[in-house]
Amino acid sequence: MASPPRRITIVDVAKHAQVSTTAVSKVLRNAYGASPAMREKVQQAIAELGYRPRAAARGMRGQTYTIGVMLPDIRNPFFPEILDGISERLRGTDYHVLLGPGGCDDEEAETEVTDAMIDRGMDGLILVAPVSPRARLEHIAGIVPTVVVGRHGHSARYDTVVDDDIAGAELVVNHLADLGHRRIAHIDHLETDPDRLAEMPNAIRSDGYRQAMRARGLVDEIDVVSTSYTQEGGYLGAQKLLARPVLPTAIFAGADIVAMGVLHALAEAGFSVPDDISVAGYDNTTFAALGLISLTSVDQAGRQIGSNAARLLLDRIADRQTPAAHVKLSPTLIARSTTAPPTVT
Repeated sequence: MASPPRRITIVDVAKHAQVSTTAVSKVLRNAYGASPAMREKVQQAIAELGYRPRAAARGMRGQTYTIGVMLPDIRNPFFPEILDGISERLRGTDYHVLLGPGGCDDEEAETEVTDAMIDRGMDGLILVAPVSPRARLEHIAGIVPTVVVGRHGHSARYDTVVDDDIAGAELVVNHLADLGHRRIAHIDHLETDPDRLAEMPNAIRSDGYRQAMRARGLVDEIDVVSTSYTQEGGYLGAQKLLARPVLPTAIFAGADIVAMGVLHALAEAGFSVPDDISVAGYDNTTFAALGLISLTSVDQAGRQIGSNAARLLLDRIADRQTPAAHVKLSPTLIARSTTAPPTVT
């Protein structure tokens, strides 16, 4: 029986390039002392032999060139947008992303995933909409460079990237009110931890909705149903709104995936969108622009969020003493076919 092929080593690369193993090591580490000619010879040998350094060996030298990304819900189509932005920013570097599902609103599962990433020596972490207490996030950041995405709380220990969720909610309410809607309902994600109310994007969006309704003189029309940022949450939220004695003429879903559930519930109940009820989402995910859906939504530039998160993390990996940076991006509204003037007032 044929023996398995032998793994190419740094010694093989050195022999093939006719240089010392020290020279190969310098090129691999991008260290000082390797001339351009030497780099070219070593890189050519690496390409011809198909050499790949062992991650474990790199870890023993202090870096694994891996970045852990924790996503709370892999079913939410907005999170791949963030992941694309991270991947694009890391392209051309030595870093690679390893993904870990944290579990929607599951603090214990999130802890297990982040601990596993730390234990495996990842060089940095990007935590997307984490539900862990701030003390836990600061503990993580004290161990490994960390960027938190979606949490509005500032910390001196980790960087943050957020969308201006207040402004985004105002865009939706103003758009619907400008069309002539007054009975504008909102479906948000139930926040069970009072300590997170000031930081989580769902809570901020809900506050933005209330502020905008008051600013438009619609305080008596404020109507919030709290379910979850899932398709099922949107479906259940819409069912509750349809059971009201007076129906809303427009529904602002806190996320596109919620809006998908809303559209399902409305179609099932025999309502036409937007003729009977207008629907708006948030995230401007790829399916929002599909012709059969054509969902009005807030674009919070997921790829830009991911790109900024990766940029900040690389800076922090390079210098742990860099002051924490907090980036807030401005959203825009993309109006499509699911919103129109109300047929009844």
